[in-house]
Amino acid sequence: MKKLLMIPVLFFLFSCETEGELTKSDLNPITITPPDAITPAPENAVLKYSGVFSPTSGISVSGGLKIYLDNNEYKLMLEGFTISSGPDLKIYLSKSASPDDFVTLGNLTPARVYAVPKSVSVASYSHVLIHCQQYNHLFAIAELTQN
Repeated sequence: MKKLLMIPVLFFLFSCETEGELTKSDLNPITITPPDAITPAPENAVLKYSGVFSPTSGISVSGGLKIYLDNNEYKLMLEGFTISSGPDLKIYLSKSASPDDFVTLGNLTPARVYAVPKSVSVASYSHVLIHCQQYNHLFAIAELTQN
């Protein structure tokens, strides 16, 4: 009987999806923008908000973000950003320092620039979060400062 009960347990333990290169859990941090290579703002963009990331327990993070208004579109740009590697990392625009009321801007990728949906009122949000959606673990928090 014990052997029959172990089969489902083993199936669940070894049936995970293969992780992609950006979401692989290892000790190597993900570097989005090298600290010495700051992406210039779009030519006619106006800096509206900025923030510096702080890590949560057991995570290493550095760098910050800027949110620009460019041709009536908000764009979030990561700058000098490095974070511990983790699976399924997402960027959230959040109304608090926890992932309770948020808008997902997308997967954390080397893209550095994330478009904020036009339907989102950026002024209603106070934080940017880096969150592991798969394991519901908050990696980093940046409080937004209006410029």
